[in-house]
Amino acid sequence: MRNNHFDSGLPLAALEVLARVGSIASITLLLLLFQAEAFHPSEIAPREWIGLVFFPIGVIVGMVIAWWKEGLGAAITLASLLGFYLVYGYLLRYHIAGWAFILFASPGFLFLLHRLLYHPEERRAVV
Repeated sequence: MRNNHFDSGLPLAALEVLARVGSIASITLLLLLFQAEAFHPSEIAPREWIGLVFFPIGVIVGMVIAWWKEGLGAAITLASLLGFYLVYGYLLRYHIAGWAFILFASPGFLFLLHRLLYHPEERRAVV
């Protein structure tokens, strides 16, 4: 008899490996971008620090945590991405163009998907 949940090990393992490799690639590229720009904290305006807290700092922290706690790490990554778009892009009215920010945070979506497929019995309705 088959279970109702997704019980194939190979696709889940591939999803986990893809999320982990993607997180390493994203973190590495983000760090290289900041190193290439000769990052000088004293030259950053206080309003721009708000954006940096969400992206890339929050996204990187979330992906690192996702290696041990997928659900928590994915939530931090995706909340940081959403916070970046809402606070930095909408409230502070900075123009955010392109899909690069979502692409860099995409391993967070993969960690979340793996978490939902791997532990379907742990999902509960929030009251």
